Amino acid sequence: MSQKLYLECYSGISGDMTVAALLDLGADQEVLKKSLASLELEGYEIEISRVKKAGIDVCDFNVHLDKVHENHDHDMEYLHGQKHDHDEHTHEGQSQEHHEHHHHHEHRGLAEILAIIDHAELTSRAKELAMKIFRIIAQAEAKAHGVEVSEVHFHEVGAVDSIVDIVAIAVCIDNLDITEVIVPSISEGQGFVRCQHGVIPVPVPAVMAIAEAHGLVLHRTDTEGELVTPTGAAVVAALKTSECLPETYKIIKSGIGAGKRTYNRPSMLRAMLIEDQTAERDTICKLETNVDDCTGEALGYVMERLFAAGARDVHYLPVFMKKNRPAYQLNVICLEEQIPQMEQIIFEETTTIGIRRVKMERTVLEREEKTIETSIGMAQVKVCRSGNLFRVYPEYRSVIDLCEKNQMSYIDVYELIQMEYR
Repeated sequence: MSQKLYLECYSGISGDMTVAALLDLGADQEVLKKSLASLELEGYEIEISRVKKAGIDVCDFNVHLDKVHENHDHDMEYLHGQKHDHDEHTHEGQSQEHHEHHHHHEHRGLAEILAIIDHAELTSRAKELAMKIFRIIAQAEAKAHGVEVSEVHFHEVGAVDSIVDIVAIAVCIDNLDITEVIVPSISEGQGFVRCQHGVIPVPVPAVMAIAEAHGLVLHRTDTEGELVTPTGAAVVAALKTSECLPETYKIIKSGIGAGKRTYNRPSMLRAMLIEDQTAERDTICKLETNVDDCTGEALGYVMERLFAAGARDVHYLPVFMKKNRPAYQLNVICLEEQIPQMEQIIFEETTTIGIRRVKMERTVLEREEKTIETSIGMAQVKVCRSGNLFRVYPEYRSVIDLCEKNQMSYIDVYELIQMEYR
């Protein structure tokens, strides 16, 4: 059974939380460190450690920035507007070097970031994933600010820690060989949070844009603050292959990553490698509609078209409709993916204006189609088994062909094929 990654985002999601959770899940730290060392970046150091969250031992991935590259991402007082950025108190005569570095840091654009990723020593899959995440963020920021993607230049896309976090996530996903990711929903806070552009509402505009563009399911909580960062939202948008957990599953391995912000709930992300234990179910769909003003010829033709299109079964039932009008109920058995085609045929070939549909589970015998040699010629049969049960059903067309060839009755040919097969 294939393993899937389940991200449990009850405390939201951010870049550093995701990296830590994947490392705790077993991603190779040495592979990660080597990959990050190949990035053409400066002004940071990484630290991988163990910390306690609500008494639970969890992994922590920390990107330590120097003063030039600091973005206050984990400074709770700054985020909630209780103190100002150092730059907002800049006086004339302040270090020009600091101003220039900070300006450059803020104005790194998407093309520059993609070049940094492309020049790094990463696998092609890790590069592709990291670039995909950054493109999602850039598109969201472009929409939020009403500019073209090529004009997006601000720290949400350009910050050193964002680059490190996103590349680290891509490297860890590749290292763990994860291809399927389940994220049922993402918990988000409320209120306001401070960013480079001022105080903005939660979810922040970039997260809103990503959720809208990629169909993310958000769950509002009573937490005052930002639980989902643009990086976290973009990671889910890039990785998610399903929102539905299996009905039953085994947890093969788990990891927990620590967040840095302090809220009224433990800031951590749980990642689990799970194995689907749900028994495979055989499902089929039934379409039905009542028709009281179609000719018998029209109904016969629609049956032919439905069978030709792959319907499993088509049949009519005589019914009485309102005012005791005699009519027919058309029933079509088909696979779920065939519904649009079947409905189109019914609407084209009958006078109905509505079709009912229902999805049903079914139990079927194990079956196999064979062509066998008999004393009167070749015949096609369907062989069905279930435990000790064994049955052989000659196919109608084969029986008819052998009847005409040997001048025998249908019953005699049918029984001869069954007997000789057994």
